[in-house]
Parts: sequence; C-alpha cells; structure tokens
Amino acid sequence: MKKLLTLTIALLAIVNAQAANNYDNPDTLVVARDGTGQFRNIADAIEVCRAFMEYHKVIYVKKGTYKEKLVIPQWLTNIEICGEDRDNTIITWDDHANIYLPAIGKGMGTFRTYTLKIQGSRITLRNITVENNAARLGQAVALHTEGDQLTFINCRFLGHQDTIYTGNAKCRHYFKDCYIEGTTDFIFGPSTAWFENCDILCKADSYITAASTPQDVLYGYIFNNCRITADAHVNKVYLGRPWRDYGYTLFMNCELPKQIRPEGWHHWREEAKQTARYLEYNNRGEGAATDKRVGWSRQLPKKEAQQITLKKVFALNDEWIPAE
Repeated sequence: MKKLLTLTIALLAIVNAQAANNYDNPDTLVVARDGTGQFRNIADAIEVCRAFMEYHKVIYVKKGTYKEKLVIPQWLTNIEICGEDRDNTIITWDDHANIYLPAIGKGMGTFRTYTLKIQGSRITLRNITVENNAARLGQAVALHTEGDQLTFINCRFLGHQDTIYTGNAKCRHYFKDCYIEGTTDFIFGPSTAWFENCDILCKADSYITAASTPQDVLYGYIFNNCRITADAHVNKVYLGRPWRDYGYTLFMNCELPKQIRPEGWHHWREEAKQTARYLEYNNRGEGAATDKRVGWSRQLPKKEAQQITLKKVFALNDEWIPAE
C-alpha cells in the first residue's frame, strides 16, 4: 500500500510538471479576442512564460482592441509581442495622474498610470499600438519602461501628456519606424533611447521631450531621420526641456516643422542652462533654422556627428546592437 501511494505521488508529480511546462518552449503563443487563439488576453499569455528564458518567445496578437493594463515583470526576458496589424492591434487603458486613490489619500500620480509597463529586459514590441486614451486631465503614460535592451519596431504610442516614460538610467531602448504622439513632455525620462525614422506628432503648444539623463551617462535621447509634425491648431513647440540637470537630447537629420520655436529649447529652470546637453545636426524644414537658437544649445560639427552611432551610443554595459 505504501509503495502504491509513493508511486501515485510520483506520477502526479510528473503530470503536474508536464502541465506546468506546456509553454516552456520557443513555440509562438497566439492571442485573439475572438477566441481563435490559445488566449483571449495578452496578460494570460505573458503569465505562462517561464522566467529568464534563454530562447526567443513570440506572443502573436491578432487584430482587436485589448483593454488591459499590462506588466512584463523583471524576470521575463527574450519575449517579443507582435501584432497582426499595427493600427488595428491595440492595447489600451485610461488611467491618469489625478484619479483619486483612497488607499493613499491622493491622486495616483504619473508612474501608476501606464498602459504597458516593461520591467524585463531583451523585450521586443512589433507592429502594435499602445495607447493611453484618458482624457486630458493630467499625466497619462502609455509606455513605461524599466528594463534594458528594449526594441520597438513599427509601433504606435498614443497619448497626451507623458506618453512614453523611459524609466531607468543606463538602460537602452531602440525605436524604429514608430509613430509617437502627445502634448507635453511626451517622451521623458533618464534612459538612453535612439529613435530612428520615427514620426512624432505634437498635439499642443508645448514640449516634445523632457530628458533627465544623469551626468555620468554620455547619451540620452537621439532622434535620427525622424519627422516632426504638428496639429493644425499648434503654433509653438519646443524640442525639449530638461526634467533634471544634464538632460541630453539630440535631433539630427530630422525634418522640423514651422511650429518649432526659433529658440528651439527651453531651460525649465535658469540653472539648467549650465548643464543641459541640447544638440542638433543637419536638420531640415521651416523649424530647422539655427540663427535664433538659445546660446546654451549646440550645433554639432559634421566630424563629431559622424561619431554618434548606434554601436557607440549603446556601448554602456556590453556590445548590444538591436536586431530588426
């Protein structure tokens, strides 16, 4: 009897282990609102992924609107979330900073408002929209990043104030062929981020970036071959203002519209003029004239601009170059 009980327990253990490991492989997981995939919600697909995977795991998301507030936790790596169609595969939520939280006796604040928070590293988003569709009632983050080696290819990020928060210093993010829109400081934070061939829409008279690059980090935000546009009612846009001292932002080879202020940049605080690292090189368009730029910004010479490459910018902790 004792041997039978032992054998039964062993068999149950094997069955349970097999059940727990159904998704412990590089096979693609499919998410579909209409029930034609393995999961109806993206959160459920994220939940079954094994911690610290050595292989590349794709979560393929079929067209649809997914009203989810998502977290990719720190222990998940090597995940790609790939949408079927960028404009019609949408992750959306609607928190904003002034929603009252009884538990803390005040508004939720900026950093709880995210639609998608990525804490894990080596995560890729492709062909998908991340949206915070809260009304303009305060800060409302669509994408909140904390991990390193994050890649975003052909994605849309929709919101108003504080659309994208790059949340950790010495973390690297690569945005390629993306569309980003917002009103105030809608790309902000301390991370190192390269934006390549992106379309950026300004929806209000305000500021595009609010970098808080630490003093000991060589590069912050770099926009290369990007196109800046503005809604018809917009007249006065600054390229950026420093959220913290030593904020770094560079626009190079970009198209700048007439709505860009002649001075280009705002100091936020007078003392920030002494430390802000605001740079431009070889931009074009009606907003690219440099003769009235603030004296504490800088136009890069060609030789120096040619030294700013993905390899050099991302050489913080290792030799990571994002795969496309």
